[in-house]
Amino acid sequence: MLHLIRKYNRPTPRYTSYPTVPMWKEPVIDPENWKASVKCTFDETHQTGISLYIHLPYCEKLCTYCACNKRITTNHSVEERYIETLLKEWKLYLEIFGEKPCIREIHLGGGTPTFFSPRNLEYLIKSILETSDLSPDYEFSFEGHPNNTTFEHLETLFNVGFRRVSFGIQDINEEVQIAINRIQPFYNVINVTHWAREIGYNSINFDFVYGLPFQNSQNLARTIQTSLKLRPDRVAFYSYAHVPWTSKGQRAYSEEDLPGELEKANMYLMGREIFKSQGYEDIGMDHFALPADELAKARLNGRLHRNFMGYTTTPGELLIGLGCSSISDAKYAYAQNEKTVEAYTAAINENRLALTKGHFLTEEDCEIRRIILQIATTGKYKWHNLDQDKLVALKDLEIDQIIKLHDHSLEVTPQGMLFLRNVCAVFDQYLNGDRVKNKFSKAI
Repeated sequence: MLHLIRKYNRPTPRYTSYPTVPMWKEPVIDPENWKASVKCTFDETHQTGISLYIHLPYCEKLCTYCACNKRITTNHSVEERYIETLLKEWKLYLEIFGEKPCIREIHLGGGTPTFFSPRNLEYLIKSILETSDLSPDYEFSFEGHPNNTTFEHLETLFNVGFRRVSFGIQDINEEVQIAINRIQPFYNVINVTHWAREIGYNSINFDFVYGLPFQNSQNLARTIQTSLKLRPDRVAFYSYAHVPWTSKGQRAYSEEDLPGELEKANMYLMGREIFKSQGYEDIGMDHFALPADELAKARLNGRLHRNFMGYTTTPGELLIGLGCSSISDAKYAYAQNEKTVEAYTAAINENRLALTKGHFLTEEDCEIRRIILQIATTGKYKWHNLDQDKLVALKDLEIDQIIKLHDHSLEVTPQGMLFLRNVCAVFDQYLNGDRVKNKFSKAI
């Protein structure tokens, strides 16, 4: 397995979209064309419901490993202003829809959503729901920091419809926590997990990161084994991406403090084996779930979907991103909001969408997106015609037992699930040469 990791561990997209964000062609997207795409997609799909991603960027402390869009402050007076701006942006989209939307999915991401008080989060969600209908199979989820998620947070969000919560564990080793500036006593993880179960959440996810500074296989194994005693329903096992040129906090340590490539590969293989030995199924692209969890069920019955929020059990073609840096997917187009709170707020207060870059999909883009989505969610793809270059690339993957080739079709092997991003990349028309350098994390 290690020789395959060396061979395929190259910069590769995570394929939460296609084309991937660095390949988008509109450095400044035309707002009228974007609105037309949103309206068209809404009219085509509003019966099935839309998804909302709400970006809450504030954190009280900087976790130095984090490459997410965030704003560090201990001033909680920013909460009300930011929420009012979110609701103004939502109103702009309601005007585009022209009728009451049906909401199928809401995800609160960050930053740290639980930076916000339970009362303010409740106000935000209730204000959105007052202007919407709810799909019968809606799913609401949020990201909670174990250090500041209170029983009141969990109870308040449960009462407005949330049933899924994700907690960032990363690593419980003190040396690693000091290096990444995330001192998180494990009893906080125990508390929030027990509270969530007591309240009635039906899916709890733990995030782990491998490849962090001063991390090794021994302390990572302890982190995973200790955490799995709490029996989370889902697990995300992310590779640390060292990108100090875009995330300045990562300059707090050097590459010499990071595990070597071989050690990092062993960490992933070890973690994967622990998850499987504890009964977790490999969903693909860093995600594992217990068989009874809806994510595993969705993959089994063909309902699994993938979008900017990652894997989801609620397939949909219109995802609206609210908040600074949020990304929206309108089936025929993508658009991203301004990345800074100031630029985002200024645009919304001028009664205009806070759009920056985007991409309008060609027919070829749409077809390739369909192929990549199918591979990422089912591990299978069947074709009528395929050009010779792709067939050669797929035959190489078959030789390495990553896929099985049948008559005009492929199937990813259990071993190949580790290389799912590489299989998708075969069909990526934008993935070539220098355009890849420093744009994507490595596949493993």
